[in-house]
Amino acid sequence: MWRPDDRRFVFVTGKGGVGKTTVAAALACALADRGKNVLVAMCNAKERISSMFASAPVGADLTIVAPRIWAVNICPMRAFEEYGRLLLKAPVLYRPVFRNKYVRSFLPAVPGLSEWAVLGKAWFHTIETDGRGRNRFDVVLLDAPSTGHGLDMLRVPKVIMEVVPPGPLRRDAEKAWAMFQDPQQTSVLVVTMPGELPTTETIQLVGCVAQELLLPLGALVVNAVVPPLFTEAEREALTELDAYDELPAVLRAAVFRAAEERLQAQSLARLTSEIQLERIDLEYLFEEVATPAAIRKLARHF
Repeated sequence: MWRPDDRRFVFVTGKGGVGKTTVAAALACALADRGKNVLVAMCNAKERISSMFASAPVGADLTIVAPRIWAVNICPMRAFEEYGRLLLKAPVLYRPVFRNKYVRSFLPAVPGLSEWAVLGKAWFHTIETDGRGRNRFDVVLLDAPSTGHGLDMLRVPKVIMEVVPPGPLRRDAEKAWAMFQDPQQTSVLVVTMPGELPTTETIQLVGCVAQELLLPLGALVVNAVVPPLFTEAEREALTELDAYDELPAVLRAAVFRAAEERLQAQSLARLTSEIQLERIDLEYLFEEVATPAAIRKLARHF
């Protein structure tokens, strides 16, 4: 069984629109209930975490959103400045550099540098310590960009190690990459939904992570699984009904639901057949998902 409690860093990724942020929030809630200090790091994204925890809005500063749960929405330029402050130590040195308008326009334009600013900051929080020398956070959950951009972000440390000469940037990329490759410290958690396109993209994503990047996969989370109302035989009979527009409204609704269940069953069977990971199914919620009550329901699955 996949144990997120034992990991220091969990990279939550998947196709856009499958509920990665919802999953990250639910997992954070479950881990916090078990006594872990958790950070949910977003990648300069539209902020929804505050609604899920009924907290203050989350920006570029670390914000407590619930007991034992912090969140941050990482801004690449802000991350550049923080990194410069760590390297140069003295504010008198980094301010003229990182607050210069030419530098501020140049840095984000360098391929891969913005991705590393975000990923590097998230990684830094896994090694950040408090005043007593203990890890500030037990687990960092990175709510990653959608599939293509997320994969590009994961590739950046390797690129830095290959092309950047020895120095602080390469040193930190090597340390981060060593952690990301360690299955005792890191997991890539893949989120999907039971549909044809998400299923195809998820199979490709898992293959890329496992075969190209050689990073440790955790579990496959299938979000918004509809509880079946019909047997396979009933679904078959309903989907074969003729004269759909002439059917009573309740029967039309049954036909639609049967078709939805049939597509879901096919997608789940395909995911199980082609992806050899533990599968965690999250039920479809018929209420608003971005609420503390909904997140609590989903947290039970973790």
